[in-house]
Amino acid sequence: MLFNYLTNIIEIERGSEAIVWHNTTYTYAWLKLKIEQWKVELNDRMIGEGTVVALQGDFSPNAIALLIALIQRCCIIVPIATKIQLQQEEYCRIAQVQYLLTIDKNDQVKFSKHEGQVKNVLLLKLKEKQHPGLIIFSSGSTGKSKAAVHDFIPLLEKFKQPKRRMRTIAFLLFDHIGGINTLFYTLFNGGCLIVPVTRTPQQVCDAIARFHAQALTTTPTFLNLLLISGMIENYDLSSLRVINYGTEVMQEATLNDLHTLLPNVRLSQAYGLSEVGVLPVRSKSSDSVYFKIDNDGFNTRIVDGLLEIKSHSFMLGYLNAPNPFTEDGWFKTGDAIETNGEYLRVLGRKSELINVGGEKVYPVEIENILQQIQGVDQVAVFSEANAIIGQIIVARIKLKVDEPLSDFRPRLYAFCKTRLPGYKIPQKIILTNDVLYNERFKKIRLTGVHNEN
Repeated sequence: MLFNYLTNIIEIERGSEAIVWHNTTYTYAWLKLKIEQWKVELNDRMIGEGTVVALQGDFSPNAIALLIALIQRCCIIVPIATKIQLQQEEYCRIAQVQYLLTIDKNDQVKFSKHEGQVKNVLLLKLKEKQHPGLIIFSSGSTGKSKAAVHDFIPLLEKFKQPKRRMRTIAFLLFDHIGGINTLFYTLFNGGCLIVPVTRTPQQVCDAIARFHAQALTTTPTFLNLLLISGMIENYDLSSLRVINYGTEVMQEATLNDLHTLLPNVRLSQAYGLSEVGVLPVRSKSSDSVYFKIDNDGFNTRIVDGLLEIKSHSFMLGYLNAPNPFTEDGWFKTGDAIETNGEYLRVLGRKSELINVGGEKVYPVEIENILQQIQGVDQVAVFSEANAIIGQIIVARIKLKVDEPLSDFRPRLYAFCKTRLPGYKIPQKIILTNDVLYNERFKKIRLTGVHNEN
C-alpha cells in the first residue's frame, strides 16, 4: 500500500530533519508522532472516508502532518493557501466542503464545521473507492476559478520510485500542484523541506544559506526579482544544486543572467498543470528554454501547434466546468509549442496570443527584449483592441528609477528597432509603480483600455 510506503520512509528517517519552519527544525520522528495524533483527532471528530475537508494554511509542521493524516483517512482535501483569503468562501461552496481546518501563523489549528453536502458524482466516486482526493483550484487570473478533482493515489504513485534526497525550499504555495509535488518528492525521498520565513528574495536566500538548501522550485517572475535584488551576491548559495522553474514562460534574458551568476547550479524547466500534475521533464541545458517530456506515464502530442497530454494520473474532471478531454482521452493544455527535434519550447498560452493585423505574437517574445533595456525592473506585455488592425501591443513597465515617459519611450523604440520587427514593437507604453505579479509570483497581464502616465 502507498500509505505504508510513506510510513516506512518516515520510520526509517526518524532521526533525520524533515521540516525547517520559522528557523526551527522538526524531525521525521516528530512528524510521525504528529500524524498519529491528528489521526486520532480526526477519528474522534468522525472525519473519515469521503469527508471533504478544506485545509487553509502554509507548509507549517501541523499543516503537513494534518495533510498526511487526512490522506491516510481517505478524506477529500481542498488545500487553500493562507494568502488566498478572498476566494475561501467561493472555494468551500464549489468543493462542497464539510469541515474547514484553519492553521494560523503560530501553527495552531482551528476546526469548524461547514455546510457542504457532498452530491457531486466525482466526489462520490472517490468515497465509493475509498481513495483520498485532492481538489486544486486554478488561480483564476482570467475568468472563474476551475476546481480540478484528483484521485490522490495515482498522483502519489510516482514517488515510490526512489530519487535523490534533497534539502528543498518550499516556495510554491500550499494549494499549488507544484507545491504539493515538492512536498511529497521531499518526504518520499527522506529529504528536508525548508520553509522560508517569507517568500522574498532576501528571506529565500537566507534560508538557502542558513539551512544548506540544495533545491529551489519557483517561478520565472521570482527569479527575475531575485536577479534585480542583488541578493545572489550577498549570500553563500554554494549548497544549491538545482533550480526548477515553471508555472509560466521563462524569459531568455532572465535564464541567461541566472546561468552566468550561478554557473554550478543546474537550471531545469518544470512543467505541470492543475489538471495534469507535474510531468517528468528534462531541459536541453541550463541556459536553454527547450525541454523534453519523459514518457514515464505520460504521452504527448501536438495538434495545431498546441500541446495535448494523456496520463493515468490525470484529474477525474472539474467540479464546476465541462469535461475538458477530447473524445479519445487527451487533455488540451492550451500551450503553444515550438519544436526542435525531440525538444519542446512553450511559447505561451493560446489565450495570450496577440493578433497584430494577421501577425501572431506571444507576449514573452517581446518581454524577452524589453527586460534587457537598462533601468527596466518588471515588464508585462498584453493586447488592446484596435479597430484597424484588430489588436495592438501594450507594454506595462515598472522602472528601477523614475523616468518620464517622454524620455523612456524613445529609448525603448531605439532599443527595439534593431531587435524586433516593426509589428512586435509595443504601440502603447504604460509606466507604473505597481508590482506586475500576483501572490503566486506569476506575471499579471491585463487587457482593456489603460491611460498612459
